[in-house]
Amino acid sequence: MAKIVIDANVIISASFGGKPLEAVVRAMEDHKVYWSPSIERELYETISGLSKKLSGDQIDFVREKIGQLLVLAKRISISTHVVLSRDAKDDHYLSLCKETGADFLITGDKDLLSIAKESLEKEGISCSIVSPHQFLEHSV
Repeated sequence: MAKIVIDANVIISASFGGKPLEAVVRAMEDHKVYWSPSIERELYETISGLSKKLSGDQIDFVREKIGQLLVLAKRISISTHVVLSRDAKDDHYLSLCKETGADFLITGDKDLLSIAKESLEKEGISCSIVSPHQFLEHSV
């Protein structure tokens, strides 16, 4: 059973189906998924930003699905702080990966996906940063 961290945007995208949904379902069914208070905050801030694009019913649906996922995943308070990403907002994902010893970080974020394995290893992070599609291809 692998340890998984999932980017907030993948979780939001999973609410609408496709590969993100397949990846989140596989991660939740077959592995241990971790989240942090900062990821929860990002999720709800992102949902608020979608209010101009989605109807009230759609927003409620996304919130409900996120709530269900958060209940099933393990909440971790981060005590480690990694500074590695080109986008400082993404460092909390790397910190959570280090804190949990995650095997995978599932993301569509190009800043995270571009981080070299060697850079991660120097920070003591042994996870693979993969897109939802890559996770589905390589997960056990």
